[in-house]
Parts: sequence; structure tokens; C-alpha cells
Amino acid sequence: MKKIISYIITPFYLLIFALLLVIFHPIQLFTNWIWGYPVRKKVVDVLNFGLLYSLWILGTRITFKGFEKIPQNRPLIIVANHQTLLDIVAIVVGFRKNHPKFISKIELGKGIPSVSYNLRHGGSVLIDRKNKSQSVKDILMLGKHIEKETYAACIFPEGTRTKDGSVKTFQPAGIASLIRTAPSAVIVPLAIDGNYEIMKKGYYPMQLGSHLKFTVLDPIEPKGLNIDELTLQIENMIKRELGQGV
Repeated sequence: MKKIISYIITPFYLLIFALLLVIFHPIQLFTNWIWGYPVRKKVVDVLNFGLLYSLWILGTRITFKGFEKIPQNRPLIIVANHQTLLDIVAIVVGFRKNHPKFISKIELGKGIPSVSYNLRHGGSVLIDRKNKSQSVKDILMLGKHIEKETYAACIFPEGTRTKDGSVKTFQPAGIASLIRTAPSAVIVPLAIDGNYEIMKKGYYPMQLGSHLKFTVLDPIEPKGLNIDELTLQIENMIKRELGQGV
């Protein structure tokens, strides 16, 4: 019965998701043209609230935990495991006071209403994985940006999304580049759980009654730490939070 209901409800959720993206795209363009970043950023926040909480249609529960630990008035390097594109939506909502910027693959920079425009004009970086030297330069520039503006940069060091929720090996290069050009930043590990369950069978049908959990773990001062050891420490912290046997 639950499977039948998911086949019926999923199109309604996907329609609302698509409408939000299409409706907010021209609003972003207009506010950016007239008032610039500050007003457009508020529009993006509202959009992502809508995208995230429209999941209630699928009976999804959403829990934010530990966000009171986030240091204020400092640049942040958010290091998270990666399950679906909904991770980005939740991070925008949870870290909205910190102006989160993302390291995304270049393919996301075009073709997706609202999303592509925000990635191109919101301070995030779009990297070409085939051009490693340029990717490093772009990440270094992002570090300088968050250092100057006291913003947050989010990185998914697994490099790709997981299909079953299992945390893959974290790669240290991106984290090292951000620390290099944002020396006053603090590391904020973020454990993401439950997102993969919604899309076990792809976008149709989406699963009903999932529980999404976004948990901020204890922040880490990276100064003076070995980058490989730091990366492994973050990976293990997230694995422990997700009960993956570390």
C-alpha cells in the first residue's frame, strides 16, 4: 500500500519542486539586478526553505541538531558527507546566517533553473574535475572569499554522492586548499543521514516517511594540525555519528 501511495504522491512533490525552481529563477535575476547580493540572498533562503520543507508532502521528517555549536563571526569550512542534491538545500537553510558557498561540479552551472544561477552568481565555485590545476586555483579563491567576508564554504570530500549512505574515504586536498587561504576559519563537521533513503529508487517513486538528520559535530581548530590526520579525524567523527563502526 505504501508503495502505491508513493507512486501517487511523488508527482505532486516533483511538480512543486519544479515550480519553486522556475518561479524563483526570475525573482533571483530581478533582485540581483536591482538590489544585488543581499536581497537576492534572502530570496535564495526562502527558495531553499520551500524546497526542503516541501518534503513534508512525502511524510519526511527533518531534524537539525547541534547548530548551536556553530561559531559566529568567523569563516567556516563545513565538511560533510554527501548523499543527494538535497544536502545542499538543507545546508543553505541550516547555515543561512553564515552565507554558505559550495564547491560544485561545473555541470551544475547550467541548465537548472534557480540552482545554476545561484551557483554562478552567489560566490560558489564550479570546478572541472578534468582540470585539477584550475580546480585548485578556484578553491583557493573561495578560501580567500570566505576569509574576507567571514562566510562559510562547504566541501564534500568524498568527491561523489553515496547511494547507500555508506561514508566513503575523505580526500584532504580540497580541505587543505581552503585552510591555506582561509587561515582563521574553523572546521565544522556535518553528518548527513537519511537523504539517500528518499531516492533509493531514483526520483520515481520517491520513498515515503524518511527521516533526514543534519547534525553539526564539535568544531575543530585546524591550525597546526596535519591535514591527513585532520581529514581522517573528520571522516571518523561523521562515521561514528552515523553508526558506521569506527
